[in-house]
Amino acid sequence: MLVRPLRVWQLPTTPHVLVLLLSLLLPLGPAWRTTTQRCPQACLCDNSRGHVACRHQNLTEVPDAIPELTRRLDLQGNTLKVIPPAAFQDLPHLTHLDLRHCRVEQVAEGAFRGLGRLLLLSLASNRLSALPQEALDGLGSLRRLELEGNMLEELRPGAFGALGALVTLNLAHNALVYLPAMAFQGLARARWLQLSHNALSVLAPEALAGLPALRRLSLHHNELQALPGVALSQARGLARLELGHNPLTYAGEEDELALPNLRALMLDHGALQALDARAFARCPRLHTLDLRGNQLDALPPLQGPARLGRLRLQGNPLWCGCQARPLLQWLARAQVHSDGMCRGPRRLQGEALDALRPSDLRCPGDRAEEGEEQELATARPRAPPGTPEDQEGATRPCPPACVCSAATHHSSCERRGLQAVPRGFPNGTRLLDLRQNHFPSLPPAAFPGLGGLVSLHLQRCGTRKLEAGALAGLGSLIYLYLSDNQLSGLSAAALEGAPRLGYLYLERNRFTRVPGAALLAVPSLFSLHLQDNTVERLAPGDLSGGRALRWLHLSGNRLVHVAPGALGPMRELETLHLDRNQLCEVPTGALEGLPALSELQLAGNPLRALRDGAFRPVGRSLQHLFLNGSGLEQVSPGAFSGLGPGLQSLHLQKNQLQALPALPGLRQLELIDLSGNPFHCDCQLLPLHRWAARPSPHSTPGLLCTRRGVLAPVWGAKRMGVGADEYWGHFTHARESNKNRGEAHWPVRPCELSALPYL
Repeated sequence: MLVRPLRVWQLPTTPHVLVLLLSLLLPLGPAWRTTTQRCPQACLCDNSRGHVACRHQNLTEVPDAIPELTRRLDLQGNTLKVIPPAAFQDLPHLTHLDLRHCRVEQVAEGAFRGLGRLLLLSLASNRLSALPQEALDGLGSLRRLELEGNMLEELRPGAFGALGALVTLNLAHNALVYLPAMAFQGLARARWLQLSHNALSVLAPEALAGLPALRRLSLHHNELQALPGVALSQARGLARLELGHNPLTYAGEEDELALPNLRALMLDHGALQALDARAFARCPRLHTLDLRGNQLDALPPLQGPARLGRLRLQGNPLWCGCQARPLLQWLARAQVHSDGMCRGPRRLQGEALDALRPSDLRCPGDRAEEGEEQELATARPRAPPGTPEDQEGATRPCPPACVCSAATHHSSCERRGLQAVPRGFPNGTRLLDLRQNHFPSLPPAAFPGLGGLVSLHLQRCGTRKLEAGALAGLGSLIYLYLSDNQLSGLSAAALEGAPRLGYLYLERNRFTRVPGAALLAVPSLFSLHLQDNTVERLAPGDLSGGRALRWLHLSGNRLVHVAPGALGPMRELETLHLDRNQLCEVPTGALEGLPALSELQLAGNPLRALRDGAFRPVGRSLQHLFLNGSGLEQVSPGAFSGLGPGLQSLHLQKNQLQALPALPGLRQLELIDLSGNPFHCDCQLLPLHRWAARPSPHSTPGLLCTRRGVLAPVWGAKRMGVGADEYWGHFTHARESNKNRGEAHWPVRPCELSALPYL
């Protein structure tokens, strides 16, 4: 018998490769070790390239015996909790350090001293609530710092002072509420600052000072009630500014936004009701202005940005009467492309604004347009108190137990032991924070005089009931936070006073079913959060009032069944989270009628198997599919059939898969995570091997497999010159004895290929 020599595939360094994460959990195999090179027992070392991976090994400290010349160290998925001083001082050649998902709660001062060559440090998805002033000392060459997905509530002055070479800083998905002056002092070369998905409501005037190289600032998904023009204007080199998904109601020249190099400004999906003609007069190079998904029924011709080429207005209730003529004429004269659509009058409903002529926009009084003025008055929302149309009482005092800011229009009575909602807030209040008081019941008209309120916080108030009319008069309310209360039901009458409500947060209450009737009162609802309740079933009609929903979060409930038709038709739904429930199968029938669904979360359900065509109803739109931690043991050959070229990521990690069929239709897949599966690397895995070896700019022509203690190389035919008939299983039975650990055992015959499916 001729014994074939062991061949080892190495990950190519070409760009745009498909990330196959199987290999990163492997125990160290014989091809990677030599007697002259040390490597920790829990790690995988590629000494020729200076890479070490110790992922998901339950490590509680940085392992010893890592080769001194290591350049890339991957420790993600362990339980380090604390990074002590000089934790990596014996690794002076490190350029990349990955500490994601390590439950890190504290980084000691000087933790990274000695890493003068480090270029990338990832501390994302940990539990950091603060960064000591000298925690990042010694990282003078660092170019990218990832702190996304932590619990940071504040930034201490000087925290980033030692990072003079940093180019990208990611602080998204934290709990920041305020940016102090000089928060980023020392970042003279930073070009991209990511602050999205926080709770920022205030930026100090000097918060962004000291960032001369900043070109992109991401502040979307925060709580900004007013445009912080003075603070933003400190970063005069900004070319792209992202402010979408903030409850901004107005932007004007008085906001003092002055950014001479700004080219793209994103103000999408906010609460804008009015825009001053000179709001961006000091942004002369502005080319793209995104105002999608606001409440603008009119827009003046913009003065100042002479280079404006694109104005995005989709999703605004534009009124195409004669008052829109100046806008239409300006769009044509300035050659600005717009995607705005007319909401009215009826004869122009649904028409593209830039396809109309000025003569199409008729004035009230024209015989053909009798009644149009009344139609406009009926359709347009009333101006909230506190705007220029209603200044009386604008200086009303603040309730004794609260703090009211005229500059930010915020009022807060957080954690004051209140037994009833106080009265007497300023009429211009836009954000009211009443969390952590005691309001067992909210009576009718609980918030008088707050017609301009945009964001209302009532978390952890022990609330059991909202009585009919509780939100009466809150015609501008966009965000309502009722998380962590004791609500078991919610009526339409309770929400009737807030017709513009867009975001409703009901996490961690006592709901046993979706409050479907209440949704009928909020036709503009954009996002519904019902995580961590006790909902057991979804029946047809439960969500009939939520037809405008884009995001539906039902994670962490007790769902055992989602009936066909229970989710539809919701033609605009983009994100559906059903993870951490008790579903035993993919609710294929319920996915009908969701043509825009792009993200589906099913992780943490006891699925065990995927049947043919499980995702066919959303095949054309789905981009991200999460099936991790679902106990999957079997995937039918046609399970992913119907999924189109739009699928970008597929998450199958931490299941019980020993084999996986080919994925012929997923040609544009950018990420597939298969880590934590006991793959049996014999002929059953050949279809997947062939798919991975296909010629594609996004693929890698090979993978490494593990079956608990079993190690096997799988070769890509084009890269290694190996034909399909040479596909062998090579196993290392590490559980047999410590003596045999790390030794390769070769079978005596190849797979029988005649019964295998081919691509």
